[in-house]
Amino acid sequence: MAGRRRGWFRSSGSNEWIQQARPALTAAFLDMDRRQSAAEAAVHASEEVFPDRRMSAHWEAARSRCYDAAGAYLALNDELDTAERDGTPIPQGQARADALVRQLNAAAGVVDEFYRGNQAQLENAVVVYGTVPQLAQQVKITAAGVRRQAAESEYVDYPSVRRLSAAVDEALITLEAAGPAAAAVRDAANRLEAVTKELTEALAQAPSRQQAASTAISSASTRLSAVRTRAEGLAPAFSALLREFNAASSADLADNGRESQRAIDAADAALVRARVALAKDNPESALDLTTSARGSLSEAEQQVDAVTKRLTMLREVRDNPQEKTKAVRFRLRDAQMLAVGRGLTTEWGSVLDAQVDRIDRIAATLSGRHPDYWAYVTELDSIADFIAGVVDRMRKQPGPRQG
Repeated sequence: MAGRRRGWFRSSGSNEWIQQARPALTAAFLDMDRRQSAAEAAVHASEEVFPDRRMSAHWEAARSRCYDAAGAYLALNDELDTAERDGTPIPQGQARADALVRQLNAAAGVVDEFYRGNQAQLENAVVVYGTVPQLAQQVKITAAGVRRQAAESEYVDYPSVRRLSAAVDEALITLEAAGPAAAAVRDAANRLEAVTKELTEALAQAPSRQQAASTAISSASTRLSAVRTRAEGLAPAFSALLREFNAASSADLADNGRESQRAIDAADAALVRARVALAKDNPESALDLTTSARGSLSEAEQQVDAVTKRLTMLREVRDNPQEKTKAVRFRLRDAQMLAVGRGLTTEWGSVLDAQVDRIDRIAATLSGRHPDYWAYVTELDSIADFIAGVVDRMRKQPGPRQG
């Protein structure tokens, strides 16, 4: 009976304060735990949907304060249970309990401070995180509908429809395999949504492809005729280059006639295939072939123009060779004035002065029956480019400090 009586009165005496301290401790702990749990959930949501924000790194300090306070609470709670059970005193128990209440409240305050400082981002993350499953489901429903529409469409064999249908199928599989991670689910859902929109657009544009292909073929055919006409002037222009100028002036253009004809033939063949594709109700292939034909025509034009423009340019230089020299000397004078104005003559003066000698040397080569006007032009262009590079560097370079 004596043992039982001691049990009846275990909360009496020096440990009566325990019954009074427990409610305050429990309330402080539960309040901190509630705040911590809410913040922890928001941080988790942020890490899932916005990992680049690294919110967990910002949360770590507050989290550690909570863990320390919770550990202290559990340890003191065990001591209180033992003291009540055995009737043993806890030295400075009331003071320790009061200090722990303050520690729990302080940890809760740190959580509040963290949350308030990141409230907009955290709440946005929670909203986004909560909508991810619904987003994924809605995207899947929409994708399935568009995919079914494509399969039943009269344009199902169009290359763009086939390609994008396959992309939608692949994106659906990826979304199904994304697992529980919200970030992976959201990325997969966004990808599926994007390719679904592309497929929808392809289906919407499909009816106009036939007319677009017909117009494109007609336009390219007209351009082909024009390029053939221009190409007829290539051989006479090349012959004139050989007659009127140094052979080195046209050596790099010797294959242009053959290359231009090759490109014209490639364009013609592509347009023939494009017309066949259009006749077989395959306008997308016809458009692709027409695009290829345009590329070949551009190449042919470049080959032809390189010869005719070279002849025109060399004749102009031959008629007035000093004009180009004067233009380069003018650029050089501007560069020298810039060097003086920015106080950069020490660094760039001799470099620019050396260009005077280069100009004089190339100007002196214009002698004899067939001067190499092309070498003259290319060297002057090289000097002009060099001067432009120096000017650019001087403009970016700060001038010397004034003492």
